[in-house]
Amino acid sequence: MRVALATIAVVALLPEMALAGSGDRSARAGTARALAVRPIVLTHTAGRAIVFGRFTSGTLGGTINITSGGTVTRTGEVNFVTGSTTRTDAFSVSGDPGRAFGIVTTSGTVVSGARSMAFTTAPSASRTTIAANGRRTFSVGGRLTVAGNQGVGSYTGTYLATVTYN
Repeated sequence: MRVALATIAVVALLPEMALAGSGDRSARAGTARALAVRPIVLTHTAGRAIVFGRFTSGTLGGTINITSGGTVTRTGEVNFVTGSTTRTDAFSVSGDPGRAFGIVTTSGTVVSGARSMAFTTAPSASRTTIAANGRRTFSVGGRLTVAGNQGVGSYTGTYLATVTYN
C-alpha cells in the first residue's frame, strides 16, 4: 500500500513538474511611449518696439520706466516734451495648447553715433501657459537710464526675447 501511495503522489506531481520552468530565465513585455508636440514659435509683432519717448535730460539725468502694462514714470531731471508718446513692445507665441513656457528678455543699449544709453527689459510674465487656441501674447516694458546732458539724437538698439517650454 505504501508503494501504491508513493506512486500516486509522484504521478500527481508530474504535470506540475512538466509545466515548471528551469528558474534561470524570466521575461516580461515592457511599454514604450512618445508624445510629439507642436514646437514653440516666438513672433515679434510687426511695427512694435519699446518706445521711451522724446525727452530732455537736464544736468543730472534720470530714468524712464515703462511697465509691461504701459504705465510710465520718470525720475531725476528727465522731462518729456509735448506730444511725446511711449509704448511697450509686443510678441506672440504659438505652440502646444495648455503647455507652460518661460519668457526671458535681455538688457541692451540704444546708440546714436558715439553716444549710448543702457536699458533693461521687463516682460509681462516670466512664466505663462499657451492658451487652448495654441497662442499667447505678451508685452515687454523697460527702464532707460539717461545720463546728465545726454547728447541729442535718435537712439536705437536691440534686445533678445527667448521662450522655452517648461
